[in-house]
Amino acid sequence: MADHSTALARLSDTAAALSDGRTSGLRLLDDNGLLAVVLDVSGLATEDRKPLEDKLRAGLLAEPGVSEVRIAMTAEKKSTTIIAVGSGKGGVGKSTLAANLAVALRRRGVKVGLVDADIYGPSQPRLMDSEDVKPEARGSKLAPVANAYGVPMLSTGQIAAPGQAIAWRGPMAGRALEQLVDASWGDIDTLVVDLPPGTGDVQLTMIQKHKPAGAVIVSTPQDLALMDATRAVSLFEQADVPIIGLVENMAGYACPHCGEVSDPFGSGGAEAAAAAMGLDFLGRIPLSMGIRLASDGGVPPAAGTDPAGEPFHAIAATVAAWLDARKGK
Repeated sequence: MADHSTALARLSDTAAALSDGRTSGLRLLDDNGLLAVVLDVSGLATEDRKPLEDKLRAGLLAEPGVSEVRIAMTAEKKSTTIIAVGSGKGGVGKSTLAANLAVALRRRGVKVGLVDADIYGPSQPRLMDSEDVKPEARGSKLAPVANAYGVPMLSTGQIAAPGQAIAWRGPMAGRALEQLVDASWGDIDTLVVDLPPGTGDVQLTMIQKHKPAGAVIVSTPQDLALMDATRAVSLFEQADVPIIGLVENMAGYACPHCGEVSDPFGSGGAEAAAAAMGLDFLGRIPLSMGIRLASDGGVPPAAGTDPAGEPFHAIAATVAAWLDARKGK
């Protein structure tokens, strides 16, 4: 090429136009038209990178004097915000809250994924209607499973055979958690992680290796559940993980026949506990046949327009505001 600098300037402009400004370091490596360029693919989903690379190569090869194009793709390591959903004990509706929180955040425009870290008792595949879908591998990483609610997810329940007992010791459970969290999440920037109940190996691995940005603690109103919820709060506070707030589940039951509301598990306990610990109270979710039936059927109430989804959307609004405030710091 006669005018080297003019040719480079022209090719740089072409590369920038083809890649929406993602190219840099364009160089002619020899006099035979061998061209090298760096393509920044930060923030692009894995499946979107190859088409962009092909488009860039084809466009540059169409330029006069270019015989070969070598493209080096680079990407900054993306920081993913992790929201841990925990409880001090099982049976308080933590997984239902995690699934609906993720769906409600997605409907608010958050690029959110869902990790079922309840290694021994995975229930998210049922809640998200993806029990029969196996995750595929993308290189050395798992690719999350899509669903009708726009929240890609991963769970050991999608890897093990249905009904199979997952009898893994602590280190194996920790490695499984790592595979789920460090998967090929593409443009997802927020992960809701459904932790197992209690304060054991999986929780410690989550805190030490993946450091959640914040935690949501779920409890029912009765004293026994609140005692265990306090222990979960203590674990996160000791690890300097901020508590986003407490959720009171199974708070009140409206009789479908007479409409009278009763409180089989008590009322207001989680709100009082939050106030005593100086934490935010995120809201109440009633004990509802509609929520139970929808969840068992793989249809998160937050995905529809039924009133059963409203408490989840209210909680998600508070969590989304917390996320926005954190980004603004």
